Amino acid sequence: MFAIASDDVAEVKRVLESGDAGPNDAVGPQTALEFALTNGQLVNKMDIVKTLLAYGADPRAVKQYNGIQRRGSVMVEDLISGNVPGDVQEPPSDNAVTSLMDEIDPALKYYVERADAPHTRRTSALIHRSFFRPLARVRYELIGQDCVLEQLFRVLSMQSRGLSVAPIVVLLCGPSGHGKSLLARKFGSLLDVPTHTVNMTTLRSTHDLWQSHSMSPYETPTTCTLAEFLINNEGKRCIVVLDEIEKTDEKALWSLLMPWELGRCSFEAGNRHIDVRNVVWLGTSNIGHELVFKHQESRTRPDDMVSREEYVDLMGLLRPLVTERLGASVLSRVTTVLPFVPFTLEEKKAICSEALYSLGGEDARSLSVQTVEDVIRDALENYCPIEGARSLHRAISNQLIDIMI
Repeated sequence: MFAIASDDVAEVKRVLESGDAGPNDAVGPQTALEFALTNGQLVNKMDIVKTLLAYGADPRAVKQYNGIQRRGSVMVEDLISGNVPGDVQEPPSDNAVTSLMDEIDPALKYYVERADAPHTRRTSALIHRSFFRPLARVRYELIGQDCVLEQLFRVLSMQSRGLSVAPIVVLLCGPSGHGKSLLARKFGSLLDVPTHTVNMTTLRSTHDLWQSHSMSPYETPTTCTLAEFLINNEGKRCIVVLDEIEKTDEKALWSLLMPWELGRCSFEAGNRHIDVRNVVWLGTSNIGHELVFKHQESRTRPDDMVSREEYVDLMGLLRPLVTERLGASVLSRVTTVLPFVPFTLEEKKAICSEALYSLGGEDARSLSVQTVEDVIRDALENYCPIEGARSLHRAISNQLIDIMI
């Protein structure tokens, strides 16, 4: 795939979206995924691999033998010039065979294994035929939180099948630095629909809510208020993110009761009602962060990934805390409350690895394998659970400064 050889992430995505090429097309003797993983010349390898996986690249071939040893490698200049070698190499002896999975960094390994995990295929099937299908790609933007995604996709599946007619209202709760804001932010971009993000910490009244401007730097700049945004997108699918929803006065939320129950909204008495049935409302909150950690400590095997049964139990424990903070009238109209859970060791390693190459750029790519392992190990020692991924990013950043000086 010339887009991969050109090291152009946007072009890879365009080609896959247009259907000009498939994620499992061969690049000479290798699959596109193998080519990307084994090519040391790619500066944007991480994003290209994640894009291929997000669009359906099959990870199973990668988890067998090393692609270079098995069939001969394809270099960028060979692909561009058309001088692509065939299957000319003899199979290596048993003691020379190594797995490609043993050679790639923890972040790439994490994403490849996630793509091949049974729970990934199972949860993706929930929204396979729905408008929300592109959201399955979020697992290559977000590390961890598989149970969150499964429950979210279950809710969206019910909506798509007509099993629920109420508007979708989802509260993302739990400790900081575990992906709540990231998931909310990716919703609109993956679905290719407009998003309006409200900073709830500044609101003091219902009027403040409807007159609030979008505060996210990741959205297209606009001067629209929330009221104008809903009017402009009346009857259409769009996203409203209510960031830090528990940090506003409960009375400021009362005007959301009717939109969340009937999908109709009026901003002032006497005004016509706006159709907001297709709005997806996402609230982020730190409610229940202590509960999440206590639940983690009480698990029989706290280092393992949270099971579906354990997660359902945690959801049940969290809901009363949300009721206490936001009020029963508000929570009764919420479709689902999703607690974000602590990272496993492999997930923390993946976060460190991705942060290292993202922050370090060319300098990080020149580091030896042993140095990378040392940096990740030291970062893990500075992990702060209540800060989540932010503490790992900070630890990686501090070490990069020491390395580069």
